[in-house]
Amino acid sequence: MRLNLTSDELLATTRAVRKRLDLTRDVEPEVIDECLNAALQAPTGSNTQGWHFLVVRDPELRRGLADLYREAFSGYIALQKEAAAKLGPSETADTQQRVRSSAEYLAEHLHEVPVHLIPCISGRPEKLHQSMMAGLYGSILPATWSYMLAARDRGLGTVWTTLHLPFEQQAAELLGIPYDRVTQVALIPTAYTLGTDFKPGPRRDKTKVIHHDRW
Repeated sequence: MRLNLTSDELLATTRAVRKRLDLTRDVEPEVIDECLNAALQAPTGSNTQGWHFLVVRDPELRRGLADLYREAFSGYIALQKEAAAKLGPSETADTQQRVRSSAEYLAEHLHEVPVHLIPCISGRPEKLHQSMMAGLYGSILPATWSYMLAARDRGLGTVWTTLHLPFEQQAAELLGIPYDRVTQVALIPTAYTLGTDFKPGPRRDKTKVIHHDRW
């Protein structure tokens, strides 16, 4: 199913989906393949195309990834709550609480999400100069976002997560990724969504974040 969104609608409504992922419905391999075909048209540094995309469907492998994710998440969420308590009430407190609740839901149910996509890039960032590191990540992030946009137009929800990366080497061992030569950059849970009526999210006043000619 294609939603046939305009380009502006697609860009504005591709949200981080957690609680509205349909955990009961499988995602057809051909639909994921269509999304990856779109991803492979993204630009890469010097057109090297050093990307790799690992589609994880096996329930035991998903559970293994979810276990690593939850191990990192427990420490992360504790720090988030501690920081929120120290700051006290703020203009964004309600929003941050909703985000934490959504993140907690995903951590609890991650193993149930039917597809885990792990985008990877050839090479390792350790000891790279900043300019080279930017090029490394810049050669995989656009393709991953293209995948997420293509998924949205097909009624799928995604969310960019990185919390398994403190255990990247363990994930590599679990999935057979050559850790010394390939860098994992994210874990993208992918599922059909409960409803497709996503809207643009609230954002800061653009006059505070857009600069012209000088900062």
